[in-house]
Amino acid sequence: MTPAPDPPATAGVDLHPGGRPVMEARGISKHFPGVVANDHVDLALYAGEVHALLGENGAGKSTLASILAGLYQADAGELRLAGEPVVLRSPREALARGVGMVHQHFRLVRRFTVAENVALGDRSQPLVMSTPDVQRAVVALGERYGLPVRPEAVVGDLTVGEQQRVEIVKTLYRGVDVLLLDEPTSVLTPQETEALFGTVRAMAAEGKAVVFISHKLAEVVAIADRVTVMRDGRVVGSQPVASTSVRELARLMVGRAIDLDVVRPPQRPGEVVLTLDHVTVDHDTRRGSLTDVSLEVAAGEIVGIAGVSGNGQRPLAEVAAGLLAPDHGRVVVGGRDVTGRGPRAARAAGLAYIPEDRLGTGLAPSLTIAENLQLTRPHGPVLDRRRWTADATRLMQEFDIRAPGPATTTSSLSGGNIQKVLLARELDAGPSTIVAAAPTRGLDVGAIDTVRRLLAERRLQGCGILLISEDLDEVVTLADRILVLFEGRLVHTCDAEGADITELGLAMAGAGR
Repeated sequence: MTPAPDPPATAGVDLHPGGRPVMEARGISKHFPGVVANDHVDLALYAGEVHALLGENGAGKSTLASILAGLYQADAGELRLAGEPVVLRSPREALARGVGMVHQHFRLVRRFTVAENVALGDRSQPLVMSTPDVQRAVVALGERYGLPVRPEAVVGDLTVGEQQRVEIVKTLYRGVDVLLLDEPTSVLTPQETEALFGTVRAMAAEGKAVVFISHKLAEVVAIADRVTVMRDGRVVGSQPVASTSVRELARLMVGRAIDLDVVRPPQRPGEVVLTLDHVTVDHDTRRGSLTDVSLEVAAGEIVGIAGVSGNGQRPLAEVAAGLLAPDHGRVVVGGRDVTGRGPRAARAAGLAYIPEDRLGTGLAPSLTIAENLQLTRPHGPVLDRRRWTADATRLMQEFDIRAPGPATTTSSLSGGNIQKVLLARELDAGPSTIVAAAPTRGLDVGAIDTVRRLLAERRLQGCGILLISEDLDEVVTLADRILVLFEGRLVHTCDAEGADITELGLAMAGAGR
């Protein structure tokens, strides 16, 4: 599978030996203001097959999936179901034709029961819903596809993994033949991911066409029968998974070779540079809570915090960075007690902070690259903008920030380049301690590779790094030690070398707490 630098409009036409596809996209094009999201895209989906749709952020895969599911209408091209041209004007119309989509961000009513959510919007229901009938259908679908969920349970009381099952059951309840799953494993533990794979295989075995939209290369290779790779709105390859590899798929996604292995040579940790001592943050509806959290990060090591989203990661990062004062406990950076003294004191002690909300907390989107790079630095009464431009030019080259120049507005950059601006500002200050919260979330493979290597380099230079990530693979790859956070408590500790993924997954789900 060899990528062309400028693939023709017909690239990726899928010559599948299994007969007529159940659904096709032919020459699909979709434009948004200033953006060509899909450029003459062809895609063929077959019964009984798991088809992965792979690509970087902005590659066009979500737009294509939204067109298949009736959320968007194409500007050009056509959709076909069982060989017949169709126009899907809404998700309801798509469901009526047997096409459904499970979105990355769930669309459930938290106060309703599972059965009520499943029946919601179903026009075939009588005026007064037959609750026992819906409950029986939920149970039957759960048994059939390996989706155990209690129909009488209130959705707000369920785990994230259980809520995802409800979304899938809700879509299957409508009798779909084509099911699109958008980033379905982004909030799951390893055990929940494996259970989802079992469900996907069961659906394919029954003859359904399943589209698995993901950026996780290893998962695509593990679950899909075929894969279509998109780049810059166009298809650059489509073939059976068995005849490709993770490295080849990564190369297709970004247009260049990517080394997926971050080298982590062994080294002895130095003195402790960050201490959280019995830190407690009482429950806050915005931030969450922490209960009696104690940890240490030494110079030259990466301590990884693993956990499912919403288990205290945000307050942990904000307490460590000085943005949030703990209700109890102490925070020590570089030997200085900075508890409750704010982010300026933490920075003065040598701490750099890479927040998960890069355009809310980390950077000011309306300011230029040069201005954002100066935000956390001390300044005299006269602002030396000529020096700012020189600094920005140097850092743009050093960190490969791709933009017309230092005067470019930060909000106009891609996600990867925005993160590079943030990293350039924080790392150029020469910190001894780094708190990195979800540093690669939402980034493409190339940007992820850059971020991970920058952190690995700072470790070798003697920085102590607290890495907080919901991507377990990332934590295992980068960290020296792993701590698992569940409901605001540290429930498990282990060395990353030889870590048991099953044991980590169970801890992330609260087992054995």
